[in-house]
Amino acid sequence: MTAVLEALGLLFQPGIVQTVVLGAALLGGLAGALGAFAVLRQQSLLGDALSHATLPGVCLGFLVAGSRDLGAILLGAFLAGGLAALSIMLITRATRLKTDAALGIVLSVFFAAGVVLLTVAQGQPGAAQAGLSTFLFGQAAAILRTDLWIMSGVAALAAGTLAALWKEVKLVTFDPDYARALGLPVLLIEGVVTLLIALAIVVGLQLAGVILMVALLIAPAAAARQWVRSLGAMVWLSAGLGAAAGITGALISATGRGLSTGPVVVLVASALVLASMLLAPERGLIWRWGRAARARRGIAGRRVLAAFHGLAEAHDDPAYPTEEGMLTTLIGRPGPGVMERLERDGMIRRVDHPPETTRHWELTERGHDRAKRDQGGRP
Repeated sequence: MTAVLEALGLLFQPGIVQTVVLGAALLGGLAGALGAFAVLRQQSLLGDALSHATLPGVCLGFLVAGSRDLGAILLGAFLAGGLAALSIMLITRATRLKTDAALGIVLSVFFAAGVVLLTVAQGQPGAAQAGLSTFLFGQAAAILRTDLWIMSGVAALAAGTLAALWKEVKLVTFDPDYARALGLPVLLIEGVVTLLIALAIVVGLQLAGVILMVALLIAPAAAARQWVRSLGAMVWLSAGLGAAAGITGALISATGRGLSTGPVVVLVASALVLASMLLAPERGLIWRWGRAARARRGIAGRRVLAAFHGLAEAHDDPAYPTEEGMLTTLIGRPGPGVMERLERDGMIRRVDHPPETTRHWELTERGHDRAKRDQGGRP
C-alpha cells in the first residue's frame, strides 16, 4: 500500500517520472491500437521484424550525423523500418515464399546488418557518450517533454488515418481477396498500415528499445482479442490495455531501484495477456475448462437417464427401481455429482426396495420425457 501511494505521489509531481508515465501511456495506447491489425492479419512477427530492422537505421543515423542527433537517428530508423516493410511485401509478391518466411528473412538480415553497423559506430569518436546500445533495450529516462509531442503527433496521425480509411482497412484486414475484387488498392492500404506500425516502433525505441518493442505491439492486442468480437472494440480495448500497461509499468519502475521501464511495461502487458487467456468469457481457459466439465457431466447424465429408461421399458414398469450396482455394470460409474444433480433437477428419485438395503433410483415422469427427447422420440 505504501508503494502504491508513493507511486501515485510521483505521478502528480512534475518531473521525469511524470514525463515517462505519459510517454509510456501514449506509446502503449498507440502500439496497442496498431498491433490489433498485425494480430488479426496473422502477422504478429511483423512488429518483431520491423523493430529489429530499425537497428541499422539507428546506426546509420548516428554515422551520418556524427553525433547522437535524435532527429537523424529516428529518421534513419523510420527509413530502415519502411525499407524492411517494403522488402517483406516485395518478397511475398515476387516469390512463392509465404509471409512468415519473408518476415524471418528480413528480420535476420536487417538485424545482422544492424549489429555490424553498431560495431562500426561504437568505434567512432564519441560513440561511448552516444549510448547507442540503449536503443536495444530502451532508456525511458532519456524521454523529454518534446518527445511527448512527437508521440502525440504520431498517435493523432494514426488515429486520423484509421478513421479516414476505416472501412477499407477493415475489409482488407479480414478479406483482402474480396477487397481486391472490389477494386480497392489492397497493396497501398496494407502499406499504409505497415508504415504506421513502423512509425509507432520508431517513436517507442527510446522507451522499449528494438528488442522489446514487439511486445508492446502484440501483447495488448492479444489480450484484447480474448474479450471482444468486433474490430472496433478490439482496437479501443487494445489501446486501453496498452496505455494501462505503460502507466503501471512506469510507476512500478519509478518506485523500484534499478528497474528499467521498458522491461517492466512488457512484463505488465504479458500479465494482462495471461489474465485474459485465463479469465475471458467464452475464450478463456477457465471458462472453457468449466464448459468441458459441464459437457462431460451432461453426457454422463444422459447416459444414466438412457440406462434407467431402457431398464424401465425392458421390465414394462415406468417406476422400475434401478440398483446402484446394476447401473455401474451397465454404464460404469457415472462420475462425481451426476446422480445428485439429476435428483436435484427432478429427473430421478431415490426409492426403497426391501429387502435390499443398497441404494435404488427410479425415473420420474420428467426423467422419462427427457430420456425420450435425448433418444429422438416424442415425450
